[in-house]
Amino acid sequence: MPDTDVLIAGAGPTGLVLALSLMHRGIRPRIVDQAAGPGEASRAMVVQARTLELYRPLGLAEAVIARGIKVEALHLRGAGAEVAQVSLHAMGEGLSRYPFVLSFPQDDHERFLVERLAAAGIAVEWNTELLGFTETPDGIRATLRQAGAETEATAAYLCGCDGAHSRVRQALGLGFPGGTYDQRFYVADVRLAGPFQPDLTVNLAAQGFSLMLPVRSRGMNRLIGVVPAALGDRPGLGFEDLRADLEVLLGVRVEQVNWFATYHVHHRVAVRFRAGRAFLAGDAGHIHSPAGGQGMNTGIGDAVNLGWKLAEVLRGRAAPAILETYEAERIAFARLLVATTDRIFRGAVSRGLGGRLVRRWLLPRLLPLAAGFEIGRHAIFRLISQIRIAYPGSALSQGKAGGVTAGERLPWVAELDNLAPLDGQGWRLQVHGAVAPAMAEAAAARGLPVDAFPWTEAAGQAGLARDAAYLLRPDGHVGLADPRQDPATLGAYAARHGLAFAP
Repeated sequence: MPDTDVLIAGAGPTGLVLALSLMHRGIRPRIVDQAAGPGEASRAMVVQARTLELYRPLGLAEAVIARGIKVEALHLRGAGAEVAQVSLHAMGEGLSRYPFVLSFPQDDHERFLVERLAAAGIAVEWNTELLGFTETPDGIRATLRQAGAETEATAAYLCGCDGAHSRVRQALGLGFPGGTYDQRFYVADVRLAGPFQPDLTVNLAAQGFSLMLPVRSRGMNRLIGVVPAALGDRPGLGFEDLRADLEVLLGVRVEQVNWFATYHVHHRVAVRFRAGRAFLAGDAGHIHSPAGGQGMNTGIGDAVNLGWKLAEVLRGRAAPAILETYEAERIAFARLLVATTDRIFRGAVSRGLGGRLVRRWLLPRLLPLAAGFEIGRHAIFRLISQIRIAYPGSALSQGKAGGVTAGERLPWVAELDNLAPLDGQGWRLQVHGAVAPAMAEAAAARGLPVDAFPWTEAAGQAGLARDAAYLLRPDGHVGLADPRQDPATLGAYAARHGLAFAP
């Protein structure tokens, strides 16, 4: 028997959420990291609405919101002056329970997740390096180094959440195609003179592309941007080398620098996210520009997707083949995301005529105009919040009912809060209207919970079909959409994937 069901290498947000997700579903993992503790110089700042939706069944959403700060406005600057202001207040009203942009820095986020994991009975094993591993007929045999001594660990599965330089990915020999941006980036944690700045500020000048976000826990602000080309290769670059330009570009005066770091950004996606019993998630599988605040959230999405599937297989409630859908679903999104953020970033820093026109004329006019109408606010929210992530081509996706295609996240109906029953523990059936007696009987026989809501006009406006059956995966995506509530269709779907709904 293996020492643990799942060995997780890497205790960043991806690995920590994977561990919490498994624990929530009754699987006790082991999580190791070669660092001495949680990171202190983070770049990821935004927690998207879809991440909060995934956190809700884990009991994390409200605590994260309380520790972060809702960003109410975006200030666009150019040439040292504000050129536009955009309200971000409740941009996704009616689309999600969390219709806002939340600023919660990754370092605070990691410490919070570590605390929650410890409260659940799992301590991260810091200063523990994964040296290598082999796959055996029964699982994974890994070699770890702790306190200078090598030890062995066995697990049914190994999850590489160990970042851009992933030892798991390297050991598997998986390619990591892509490239590195020429620009050098900086990140700084600073205290500003004057009152705390709770808004998001973005400077659009190509030679000084930068943004500023609030850090609630310390009353600080996080500055992230591109080092000017003239300073890009300077060794020992410090904040003072950038101070004068930054203060003009962002319209602030920095009183205190907590920490400062520089780094290079890559855009890469691994050729595979799985090899045998080993998986890649988060930065181990995909890295990209910070455009849109997508990276950390995508890694967390990987973790939840993989976590429920591993738990279902390990608990004997799904066929092992369901694990094949993890790579199919997440690698497609990662490739699309890398391509999209690459285009956005290159446009943001382009010095050509087209880039200058976008920054100086189009964005300052178009964004405020779009945000002035509900349809525009919703379009922007859907673009960045990750609620549009869908898996229509997945082997787990079957059918369409109303405007909802299997693989999509089930639409949220505000007046019903129809996502509230989702507990992340297993599959559920949701019906808006009347539950057919035969379907109710079939669900009861299989131990499948049924959430029935009275039909409302709001449900129809959200895209749901009256009296249709939506079989929901543990992550809230629709597995089966059946407009006829056919018990035979449900039975065939469950048999095809080896699903045993009963606890």
